[in-house]
Amino acid sequence: MKQYSYGRELRLLTPAQFQQVFNHPPVKAVTAELTMLATPNQLDHPRIGVTISKKRAKRAVDRNRIKRKIRENFRLKQHKIPPFDIIVIAKSGIADLENDVLQQRLDYLWRTLSKRCVQYLSAASDATSGS
Repeated sequence: MKQYSYGRELRLLTPAQFQQVFNHPPVKAVTAELTMLATPNQLDHPRIGVTISKKRAKRAVDRNRIKRKIRENFRLKQHKIPPFDIIVIAKSGIADLENDVLQQRLDYLWRTLSKRCVQYLSAASDATSGS
C-alpha cells in the first residue's frame, strides 16, 4: 500500500489563503452537514483547510474529532484530487454524525468535488484554447 503524508504543504495556513478560496470558489460540493469550496492553485497538489465553528459543534472534542476525520480522509484521497485549494465547512448537524456516516459523506463529497474540479479545468482550458 502506498504511503500518503499530510505535511504542511497540503494545508491552507494563512487567512489570505482561506480568503482566496472564500472570495470566488468556482467549484462546490454540498451535503446537509458539509460544504466544500475549491479554487485552482498553481501547485502540483491539492491543499485543504477545515472550519468548524463552536455554533456547529459545541465541544472541542467533537470539533477535533471531525477535523481529524476530514484530514485523514483527505490524506487517503489526495492522489485522486486535482491541484485545488479546498475549504471544508461544517454545518448544523455535523456533531450528531457517527464516524461511519461522516466517512460516507466525505467519500461522496471527495468524488463529487474531484469530478467537478476536472470538469472546471477542462472547461477553462477549452475556453482559453477555443478563443
